[in-house]
Amino acid sequence: QVQLVESGGGLVQPGGSLRLSCAASGSIFNYYTMGWYRRAPGKQRELVAQISRRGSTNYADSVQGRFTISRDNAKNTVYLQMNSLKREDTAAYYCNTVPFADNYWGQGTQVTVSS
Repeated sequence: QVQLVESGGGLVQPGGSLRLSCAASGSIFNYYTMGWYRRAPGKQRELVAQISRRGSTNYADSVQGRFTISRDNAKNTVYLQMNSLKREDTAAYYCNTVPFADNYWGQGTQVTVSS
């Protein structure tokens, strides 16, 4: 059974930083590209960053240069370092495979950027 548990969200001022973590259980981590998704109120879910098994990364234009995705295969954990946060980054953040699997969604972690 696959379980993805996100953590690290919170309230931060514009320009601040947060680091999200996603711990994966089960057998998926070493076989799939992993991604961070977000969903803001009233908006569609967005894939913001992804990292392949070998560490190749891709980012949405909206976060390019500000967010960094990384993974620790030994710990079955993927991270998202978010710098220079903007109000429009406010959303619930989730990790999943890329492409996502409906039955892998975790509870997510809320990021709120506000002064």
